[in-house]
Amino acid sequence: MTSQLDQLRAHTTVVADTGDFRQLAQFAPQDATTNPSLILKAVQKPEYAPLLAETVAAHKGAARDEIVDHVLVRFGLEILKVVPGRVSTEVDARLSFDTAATLSRARRIMALYEAAGVLRARVLIKVAATWEGIQAARELEAEGIHCNLTLLFAFAQARACADASVQLISPFVGRIYDWHKKSAGAQWDEAARAGVNDPGVQSVARIWQHYKQHGVRTEVMGASFRNVGQILALAGCDLLTISPDLLAQLQASDAPVAPQLLAPAQVLPPEAALTEAEFRYQLNEDAMATEKLAEGIRLFAVDAGKLDALIDAALAA
Repeated sequence: MTSQLDQLRAHTTVVADTGDFRQLAQFAPQDATTNPSLILKAVQKPEYAPLLAETVAAHKGAARDEIVDHVLVRFGLEILKVVPGRVSTEVDARLSFDTAATLSRARRIMALYEAAGVLRARVLIKVAATWEGIQAARELEAEGIHCNLTLLFAFAQARACADASVQLISPFVGRIYDWHKKSAGAQWDEAARAGVNDPGVQSVARIWQHYKQHGVRTEVMGASFRNVGQILALAGCDLLTISPDLLAQLQASDAPVAPQLLAPAQVLPPEAALTEAEFRYQLNEDAMATEKLAEGIRLFAVDAGKLDALIDAALAA
């Protein structure tokens, strides 16, 4: 029988969400995504300790933020040996509200990949979908540096990313689900809010349908999954980035997988672009998105700080 993972590939591009490149081959994903937390998790494993030590030693005279970028790119290069498509590498979350600094780091990351012989088409620079991050992505896209806008929870963020002609967005399913479940408390009905009724699934489906209906070329990649049901409910989405644990569950099952997202029959004219004021107000009106965006940046910033500390320790060794 055909596994759910192979069936899913017939409807959606499967992406692996991990920094642990040794896990990738068994799932044969097209692309792979990383973030500060995933890279931190990987570098703390004994099998990756030599990679971190070698990279730090090779750039001992450089500033710490530059060494960090070398570490991120080193993992990206290893991932690209396994996947045939693209790798996403993230700009430091602590720069999420600084357009100029985001641009500088993104350009440096891309320059490191290019110096290693990697074409721009194989790299997506991940940037938080703040107003400042989206404006940086607009400029990067104009330079031919393609972007993956992450920490995306609100419809306003998706619209602004479309306005900026970014290559790809990563709306978060699981964190939206987490917020609504916590907010509902004892009133939460897991069975009733599963599958296509999951609030995280509904958010991604709404964005995907809107993009298709208005002819937006930006790719939609559902991310941050808590269970296989959320993944299967988004079969038909452009891409889905999935953790190794959930990829293994999909690979172990041969239950049928049917497309859930179907393109609209009619394409409507493009919408007028959101102004900065409209974006900020609409984001502010969405309590879930406002809270999860701020929390996501804080959590990634903490893990970025932990990676800094590991590099400092390696430099001092």
